Amino acid sequence: MTRRARKPRAVPMPEPSWGDDDAGGASQFSLSAIRFLESLRIPEGPLAGQKIRLAGFQRRFITGAFADGVSIGALSVGRGSGKTMLGAGLCLGMLIGKIDPQPRREIVVAAKVRDQGMVAFRYIEGLAASLPIKVRKQLTFVKAPRLEVRFEGDGGGHALRVLASDARNALGLAPVFALLDERGHWHPDRGDQLEAAILSALGKRAGRAAIISTSAPTDTHSFSRLLDDPGDGVFAQEHRAFDGCDPDDPAALLAANPGLNEGLGSLSWLQAQARRAVQRGGNTLASFRLFHLNQRTSDETRSVLIEVPRWLACEVSDLPERKGPLICGIDLGGSASMSAWANYWPETGRLECYGAFASQPGLLERGRSDAVQDRYCEMQRRGELVTLGANVVPVHEFVSAMLAKLGGYPVTTLVCDRFRQAELLDALAKAGVRVAPTFRGMGWKDGAADVEAARAAIFDGKVSALPSLLLRSAFADAITVSDMAGNAKIAKGRSNGRIDAACAAVLAIAEGARRAARPIKQARAAQWV
Repeated sequence: MTRRARKPRAVPMPEPSWGDDDAGGASQFSLSAIRFLESLRIPEGPLAGQKIRLAGFQRRFITGAFADGVSIGALSVGRGSGKTMLGAGLCLGMLIGKIDPQPRREIVVAAKVRDQGMVAFRYIEGLAASLPIKVRKQLTFVKAPRLEVRFEGDGGGHALRVLASDARNALGLAPVFALLDERGHWHPDRGDQLEAAILSALGKRAGRAAIISTSAPTDTHSFSRLLDDPGDGVFAQEHRAFDGCDPDDPAALLAANPGLNEGLGSLSWLQAQARRAVQRGGNTLASFRLFHLNQRTSDETRSVLIEVPRWLACEVSDLPERKGPLICGIDLGGSASMSAWANYWPETGRLECYGAFASQPGLLERGRSDAVQDRYCEMQRRGELVTLGANVVPVHEFVSAMLAKLGGYPVTTLVCDRFRQAELLDALAKAGVRVAPTFRGMGWKDGAADVEAARAAIFDGKVSALPSLLLRSAFADAITVSDMAGNAKIAKGRSNGRIDAACAAVLAIAEGARRAARPIKQARAAQWV
């Protein structure tokens, strides 16, 4: 049976008061876990020494994760909400048999690196200090050669092990409980392998897993996919601020940090940090959104591709004429993403841009999935967006449709992203286009040069376009990510943004700027010998 928590509303509702008598539907395992955790004392911080009082969202997670038929519980919440201490308490309760008294219990704590695992290990050590002396004497904490906790009570043979990074460390395990801490920030490949090794081992003992983390940077990360599509036997609970919120918006901060009203953190402190992040901008603001607003955004060094006022200054009511060489920028998409085509005339600065989606799913469904509602339908009504093909935009149909919009105007140069290169060459040949395309990468080298050239042309007023919802939307979602040397490449500002039209426009404008900067060869006068 699938159990999934509802996402919180923008203004969080008060959490229910869960007691032994009012935890309707709670299993005996979850009730035992709650009773055990609230028998412990906080090991560190301003409230050190006080008894733990679980917040409402923590009780809800425990109830869902330990429900009958659920083997995996996933929790995503902002930093400082007591995630690791909650997971450490569950590990300790499982180890000493207070939650699931199986014989010879094996517990696994998995983390990205050993230092992250040490954080959970220290919490377990601190929480164990509030256990009765008789139980504490049966615990042995080992820090070398690896982090382990051994428990000799209840028949003995019980052990907790901390693993990091490498799936080979998980071979031969048979855990009754596993904690995957900060799963959203593990290495993409090694992290997936370690997770698969641990989860597959749970079946040996009918074990359970708690996967706890702040948001992963993208929707494509394994942790994000687990939250979005839990599947059978998975309980998913996510607390994330709504898209487009101000960083210091109290409702957004409460949505991502539901324990603020129950003593877990300070709203005023978070608002002060949000204002500081806004002032500094760049990766400071991105990091705040990722860790404290729990939004799916990368914390790499980043900036806006084109500021909104700067782009609005390029929009005109009367376009310049089509005159001179025509540069076409093409950015082909896959099954889910958009394909885009931009026409740019450097001589007059005229820019036209069009996009295409496959017909399945429909535009309204795509808009809801991308959190833009009916924007794609409006783009289609304005003639800026077309639908072609079934599940993937056919390249030859897309090329033919875009050439038809030119009305026979000759193409001088084609500049294309390298994605689906072979298909594009076949489509151009089929359409009778004899212009050899120039292929550009979207990484640090070609991407950085194109971004700077396009920005310079826009800043200098060399680009004019009609008001375009397609381009406005693309530039609103487009950012640049910089490497250590300051080279900037285009990236998405939000994980489900569509920036293909901005990429196509940048390719065309940048190539036009390079062509305009080339010296004009002067014909030499004839010399008679």
